[in-house]
Amino acid sequence: MTATQNDQTGRKKRAEPSAEAKAAVELVRAAKEQGLSLTGPDGLLRQLTKTVLETALNEEITEHLGYEKHDLAGAGAGNIRNGSRSKTVLTDASGPVQIDVPRDRAGTFEPQIVKKRQRRLSGVDEVVLSLYAKGLTTGEISAHFAEIYGASVSKETISRITEKVIEEMTDWSHRPLDEIYAAVFIDAIVVKVRDGQVANRPFYAAIGVTLDGEKDILGLWAGAGGEGAKFWMSVLTDLRNRGVKDVFFLVCDGLKGLPEVVTNVWPRTIVQTCIIHLIRNTFRLTSRKYWDELKRDIKPIYTAVNATTARAAFDDLAEKWGGRYPAVIRLWDNAWAEFIPFLDYDLEIRTVICSTNAIESLNARYRRAVKARGHFPNEQAALKCLYLVTRSLDPTGAGRTRWTMRWKPALNAFAITFSDRFPAAETY
Repeated sequence: MTATQNDQTGRKKRAEPSAEAKAAVELVRAAKEQGLSLTGPDGLLRQLTKTVLETALNEEITEHLGYEKHDLAGAGAGNIRNGSRSKTVLTDASGPVQIDVPRDRAGTFEPQIVKKRQRRLSGVDEVVLSLYAKGLTTGEISAHFAEIYGASVSKETISRITEKVIEEMTDWSHRPLDEIYAAVFIDAIVVKVRDGQVANRPFYAAIGVTLDGEKDILGLWAGAGGEGAKFWMSVLTDLRNRGVKDVFFLVCDGLKGLPEVVTNVWPRTIVQTCIIHLIRNTFRLTSRKYWDELKRDIKPIYTAVNATTARAAFDDLAEKWGGRYPAVIRLWDNAWAEFIPFLDYDLEIRTVICSTNAIESLNARYRRAVKARGHFPNEQAALKCLYLVTRSLDPTGAGRTRWTMRWKPALNAFAITFSDRFPAAETY
């Protein structure tokens, strides 16, 4: 065979369509011959789905009984086929499909491709949960299925799907936690809940960073009234009861009374006020035309080499701006004890504990879903939505990987600085 002939043969092999492509061509051809559309209520795709499911179910019962249909070998068997029953299942591509599920005389056949009492094929539940996590109501999800899939899915059915996640959420909320965390970031968001009348309710969240640098959302808690240190006491106590014995740093937004609460739960934990919150609140209390100048005067405080140098920079700030903005000086002075702890540590540690950005990013996702809903009928519905948002975070794991890499330098510093509290003096 010549080189030219070899090239021609190779091109023919490469051009050979796949089995899937051949099936698609045959499907389109059959649809044209029968005058049918591929999709829609009477489309060929729905017919094909029905045929494939019923064929698979008949194969399953053949394997279960041990003989083919109409095989005389089954005449003397202890169990035989016993007709079929009609059942409608919801599919992603074809909407509702009516199928015949075979039965056996003994009632021991357990179909796998479409299990008993299963009304939706794999994937539909996840679509519903994903839409619910994005803030859509059950009515909006029902309308979405009618528009996209041409399927009638009642609000009650969608509610039952989302209710399935409550048991999972309960298990997640009570799962055991690590004994030691390098840092815990805490914050609360306000959610409108209709309990008799619509009212603002605080929902509390906590993120823990393990000694391996992994980020873990530790839990969600529904509070009452406004955000307060008293409820944070119950949250931190819950974390302790679930196994958390020690936390190196707890980073918060400077809520009054919180340091005393933390000390009661974990006596050795250092409470660190978020620097970003302090800076934002400073600008909130001042005129925009002074922001650039204030930014330059504040920077020496939070970038100081130690607490003494920071205090000197603060005194300069107070002397220059105290007359015009006494509220700003009072703001920093009141937060000073919880502001300065990070200044005693290496730059690597300072970088990762100076702000609550980690949990604020999470709260932004929560707020997006909450805003789409407006308000929730009850506390459980709100928690369910927030949990489904949590469940849907970082599907590819890329964010988790970036987070861990960012924390690696800090973990070396933690291992040295807190060597007496580290379970293993390893470097990372």
